[in-house]
Amino acid sequence: MTLCFATNNVHKVNEIQALLGNSFNLQSLIDIGCTEELAEDQDTIEGNSLQKAQYVFDKYKVACFADDTGLEVEALNGAPGVYSARYAGEQRNAGDNIRLLLKNLQGKENLNARFRTVVTLITEKGMHQFEGILKGAITFEQRGTQGFGYDPVFVPEGFTQTLAEFQLSAKNKISHRARAVQKLVLFLKNSVLK
Repeated sequence: MTLCFATNNVHKVNEIQALLGNSFNLQSLIDIGCTEELAEDQDTIEGNSLQKAQYVFDKYKVACFADDTGLEVEALNGAPGVYSARYAGEQRNAGDNIRLLLKNLQGKENLNARFRTVVTLITEKGMHQFEGILKGAITFEQRGTQGFGYDPVFVPEGFTQTLAEFQLSAKNKISHRARAVQKLVLFLKNSVLK
């Protein structure tokens, strides 16, 4: 089955293709000829995910899924949340975002946080959403080069390494995105491939 993943983020495409296996032909936005920036102006992670998938499905007439992810930090009342990518401004710079996060956490004792991903699938048969959560804590010491976004300062529950210190194959077994996509894959295998 051919599916469009509504992103041009190479890291995300590689992560998801590894999870999907060869039962699915995964295409990116560039592969379907979509070169415009997809809007993400909703006030929830679910809303952004749906907005992107709906746009691609309506305009390009392809079965697609889109994801949106937020880092939710307890001591910051769930911030940066839906604004994670542009926490430090519209330039969407990961280094700037991390610096602002760590600055805002100075003096806080509770460093518990979670990554939350919502994947929205839209096909001719309808719309479905899948959530994945990875609990952990923020560390003030940036470590690792394998990840992106907040990965260098996020230590998953039960581990001592940051997400950026994990190899892709290991990260795919535990990540928030992997958990949401695993639900998506299970759904697709049970409903589409049968």
